[in-house]
Amino acid sequence: MAELTVSGISTELVGRRVRLRPLREDDYEAWNEVRSRCRDWLLPWEPRPAGAPYPSEDRTTFVTRCSMRERERQLGTGYGFGIFAMGRFVGEVNISSVARGPFQNAYVGYWVDQAQAGRGYVPEACVLLFRFAFEEIGLHRLQVSIIPRNRPSRRVAQKLWLRGEGIALRYLEIDGRWEDHVRYAVTAEEWVERRDRYFRQWLSGSANW
Repeated sequence: MAELTVSGISTELVGRRVRLRPLREDDYEAWNEVRSRCRDWLLPWEPRPAGAPYPSEDRTTFVTRCSMRERERQLGTGYGFGIFAMGRFVGEVNISSVARGPFQNAYVGYWVDQAQAGRGYVPEACVLLFRFAFEEIGLHRLQVSIIPRNRPSRRVAQKLWLRGEGIALRYLEIDGRWEDHVRYAVTAEEWVERRDRYFRQWLSGSANW
């Protein structure tokens, strides 16, 4: 079942194997262990201007980040979730840059512990996130942008049958280099068409449906 805030917006999403919830201070040790162990796996794909130092990942910075995510949630501009499988932290998935008005669009980002990659945790987490986005907070479109050579992330998009929208040239500065990104998207209409298929593929037996 989904856990609700006072405002009625879910803070916890439960699937068949994964549970999503906002990260908090007492998650730091687990989060830091994964980030430290997977540093070489994760940093090549993360936005960072040329010459900029790697972002600090100490406890104070983590707590500040958690507070910022909570503020975004309160403002309705972003929704960040830790991914937990078998009670263990395995990654993150988030909705960011929420635009309302006639656009009703947001961006989806995700990462996973290298040791847990390929087990289907991220696609399942994304399906929970899609349901939250389209059925709970009323968005119309979600977009995912991925560096073409990042095959694990592109494989997630393929598993979710996301529609390709072409390549955005020199789209983001990643580790000091302006990188092209393949753009994928899914709309509320496509969600309705695929909802049952998503359920059978990723969430059969979940109490969240």
